[in-house]
Amino acid sequence: MEIKELTRAEEQLMQILWQIEKGFVKDVMEHLPEPKPAYNTVSTIIRILEAKGFVAYNAFGKSHQYYPIISKEQYQSFATDKLMNGYFDNSVKHMFSYFVKKEKIDLKEADEIMKLIEKLKNK
Repeated sequence: MEIKELTRAEEQLMQILWQIEKGFVKDVMEHLPEPKPAYNTVSTIIRILEAKGFVAYNAFGKSHQYYPIISKEQYQSFATDKLMNGYFDNSVKHMFSYFVKKEKIDLKEADEIMKLIEKLKNK
């Protein structure tokens, strides 16, 4: 199955659904920051997520309880590959170098990355 890219609003709602695992529109809304969007807006975006193949639902009368069918890990892999291919020539080295130059990685994180590299070398 091909994963589609999410808009920022869609991704925000998916983050909530991944966290709560299943819920009605009102449950998703409870996790949104103030000012909360209109109920109909959230409902429409969730239906778009359903059309894109990210969520499915269980029907309870006219109410729908939504749940993710694309895992956070699946989307994370898709988004990471897109980032790597689109901006870093599919090179972890280029991406790491970018984060170092932008000071997005502190010494503790760099040390942890070096330990991971050592583990890979020793395998």
